[in-house]
Amino acid sequence: MTSLRDTASGRAPAAPPRALRPRGGLDVATLVGLAAAVGVIVVAMTAGGSLRAFLDPPSLIVVLGGTLAVTTASFSLGDVVRAWRQAGQMLALTTHDPQAVGRQVLLLAEAARRAGPETLKGVLPDLRHDVFLQRSVALIVEGLPPDDIERMLTGEVEASGSARIKSAAVLRRASEVAPAMGLIGTLVGLVHMLGGLNDPSAIGPAMALALLTTFYGAVLGNVALAPLAAKLERAAEDEALIKTLYTIAAVSIARQENPRRLEMLLNAVLPPGKRLTHSERESPRGA
Repeated sequence: MTSLRDTASGRAPAAPPRALRPRGGLDVATLVGLAAAVGVIVVAMTAGGSLRAFLDPPSLIVVLGGTLAVTTASFSLGDVVRAWRQAGQMLALTTHDPQAVGRQVLLLAEAARRAGPETLKGVLPDLRHDVFLQRSVALIVEGLPPDDIERMLTGEVEASGSARIKSAAVLRRASEVAPAMGLIGTLVGLVHMLGGLNDPSAIGPAMALALLTTFYGAVLGNVALAPLAAKLERAAEDEALIKTLYTIAAVSIARQENPRRLEMLLNAVLPPGKRLTHSERESPRGA
């Protein structure tokens, strides 16, 4: 394979640059945050009694079943399944550093500036870990007009972003429904309790249903679903930023613009703390 540096400088092929691989691993912030929240609740539950007192299957059925049913009615079964799948993926975090992405596309731009856009064909195998970037470079190599490249990539950015936003909306809706189902369960339990005042043995289960459904709904909505929805929204923003950087770079390379101009275009999109300076660029050196 031919690395980006070798393509730009004309040296012999070397190993693919490590910057092309996204950072992966467990999302420690999500795991620690959820675990800490659950731990605090469990400590409060066991401080004055037993955990067994907080287990009530009818209450769980009301909250979990009702939340799933109402959320599915608000969207579709496919949207709900997709949202839960993406929520699970949040625990295995895969991220790109925007500044590293900026440096990476500048290397591509300098290689194309020196030897022509068609020379980027040699680095396509190195980009297999980033499908969107690989597709962007492939469009450049195929010689598509810059306006067509911009239109195609921008459409893909919007489509992928809207999918994640919809999944976040599903979880956000579920986080709103869960406390409401808890309140409904509370009302049902109170009706059962008042209707069975002449039977002391029925008061306990009805009171448990009345109180625990509110508890389950509040925990499910605010401790689990709302944070996951926020994570998905943040992931959608981060993904859109990275793909926007790739789109800007692809269009600039296709137009054979000066990499210095590309650097300015990237800095207009990058967050202030991640902007590139000319001295920080990892420009390829001669052999």
